[in-house]
Amino acid sequence: MRGYTIIVGRARRAPSTAGRIAAFVVRWLVTAASVWVAAALVPGIHLSGLGSTLAVALILGLLNAYLKPLLILSALPGIVLTLGLLLILINTALLALTAWVAGKFDSIAFHIDGFWSAFFGAILVSIVSFLLTRFIDPGRVARRFD
Repeated sequence: MRGYTIIVGRARRAPSTAGRIAAFVVRWLVTAASVWVAAALVPGIHLSGLGSTLAVALILGLLNAYLKPLLILSALPGIVLTLGLLLILINTALLALTAWVAGKFDSIAFHIDGFWSAFFGAILVSIVSFLLTRFIDPGRVARRFD
């Protein structure tokens, strides 16, 4: 009896270094645009300058990449019990932590007045990031550099 191999779909290669860098830059710019929109619409979020916007986006992106998975894992039972609403508080905490880290640098002009500003800002950052990544797919951009 002959052996047959069935292939479903296409095999995807790992993106090249240029593709990974392009995807990172796209995600960074999407985060920067999201933070800028939140600062423009929420009265308690103060952000000035393109350099500060890019720096805040970088800090928030790093916190989301490294700290958010740990927070989600540790709060998983609460996330399930609240049907995901606890994720909003995790995003709020990460945005507030971003403001605290940014406050340690004199060159970054970013400040959040209080909890409710961080809360509504986190919601806006999430919504705008979601919408922008629907139009600009970082994975598709990365594949163009392969």
